[in-house]
Formats: sequence, C-alpha cells, structure tokens
Amino acid sequence: QVQLVESGGGLVQAGDSLRLSCAASARTFSVYVMGWLRQAPGKEREFVAAWRWNGDRTYYADSVKGRFIISGDNAKNTVYLQMNSLKPEDTAVYYCAASRRGNTYYDPGSYAYWGQGTQVTVSS
Repeated sequence: QVQLVESGGGLVQAGDSLRLSCAASARTFSVYVMGWLRQAPGKEREFVAAWRWNGDRTYYADSVKGRFIISGDNAKNTVYLQMNSLKPEDTAVYYCAASRRGNTYYDPGSYAYWGQGTQVTVSS
C-alpha cells in the first residue's frame, strides 16, 4: 500500500505563500491520481487540487484556481502544493491523498490512501 506524510503547514498572514509537501513512503505504481484535500472546522472535507500522473494533468477547485499549483517529483515520490495569495478562508487541515482511480479526483471518498494532515492557518 501507499503511505503518505504531509509537511509544510503553518501560521501565515493573508497574502503570504506556503508550500506543502507530500512524501510517499511506499511504491506508487498503482496510483493514478495524487490529490490535496482540506477540511475546515465544522465543514465537510473538500477537494483542492489533483494531479493525474497519466498525462501530467492537473485539476483545481474553483476556490483556489489561479492561486495554488500542484506539482510532483516522480524520482522523489513527492507531491507539492504551492499556495500563493493565501486567504483566511484557506484555513484548514490539508490532507494529501492517493487514488487508484483516474476520474474521480473531486470526490474525497474516491481516495484510497491518506496522510495525517497538516494545519494551515491564515490570519487577516
């Protein structure tokens, strides 16, 4: 199975940038999509961004489009989420996840493997 570990979260001010990293501790040959999802207190977990390895395709939620960039380093088995122009509404626990499916990246329930999450807090 795939094991994931997130890092890079923290407390920043609105307008600042952060880069989250997700390192896979196991082989990822069976993974088709790597995703970043987030959950704010009292809210449902929501899709943020995803990277389809086959075709090097990226997908973004409307709320982060133009501000966040997902990328990866296959040699290091690591996926990144560059977050720019952060807003207070971006505050959440961010989770890295991996899916064996290639077309359900928007659905949190479609991801088979999850990291423990990293807290991102954006103050005004």
